[in-house]
Amino acid sequence: MSHENYQSVIQTLHECMTSCNHCYDACLKEEDVKMMVDCIRLDRECADICAYLEQALGRGTPFVAELAQVCAEICERCGNECKKHNHDHCQKCADACLKCAEECRKLTA
Repeated sequence: MSHENYQSVIQTLHECMTSCNHCYDACLKEEDVKMMVDCIRLDRECADICAYLEQALGRGTPFVAELAQVCAEICERCGNECKKHNHDHCQKCADACLKCAEECRKLTA
């Protein structure tokens, strides 16, 4: 399948990556950074896997289902962690991550 068929999920992956990078940076500026450690760590993991899958889809990877499964799991964990925090950046990131997890799961079916 060519990368044109993945345009919607590529856009969702990009939005998730951007949101995670913003959340990561904003979490580092919070007063109680120690409380944000899991969120920060998952933001980085999620941004990295989303960026990788976005690139892999663009070049026609044969590992779509496998990579999408891993990405969905990481996005879901990141989204659930971000939902625990009341910061606006965390809530927006949670929404982006959970949407991305849902889109990635469609690629595993």
